Formats: sequence, structure tokens, C-alpha cells
Amino acid sequence: MGSLSIWHWLIVLVIVMLVFGTKKLRNIGQDLGGAVKGFKDGMKEGNAEEAGGQAAPAKELRDSTTIDVEAKEKSRQQ
Repeated sequence: MGSLSIWHWLIVLVIVMLVFGTKKLRNIGQDLGGAVKGFKDGMKEGNAEEAGGQAAPAKELRDSTTIDVEAKEKSRQQ
């Protein structure tokens, strides 16, 4: 009872296919594959930057309305 046999896994697979349908499972698989590929590409890109010695310009992730409070405080003190 501790481990599941191949027949148990096949029954679970059939039930999952009946509940979700093959099209939805295929879409989930494609999304997961795309995410894994993107992660691998990002890791390769990071390793290439480290090996090359030059880092690419940092992407601006903050919103244009974001205010850096610490910088504002420092400029007031000076």
C-alpha cells in the first residue's frame, strides 16, 4: 500500500484527462515548457554576463511614479 503501481498511475491519468480534457492539459504543458525554457535562457544570459565581464544595462523595474524616500531624505540633510 506504500507505493503506487503503474495501474494506479494509469487510472489517475485517465481521471485527470476526463476532468480537464486533453486540450487544457496540452495548454498547461505548453505553458510549463515555455516557463522552463525562459528560465534556462535567463540562466544562460546571466552566466554569459558573468563570463564576459561586462554587465548589460539594468532594466528599470520601478514605476515612474515611485519615489526613493531614502535619497530624498539624504538630499534634505545636505
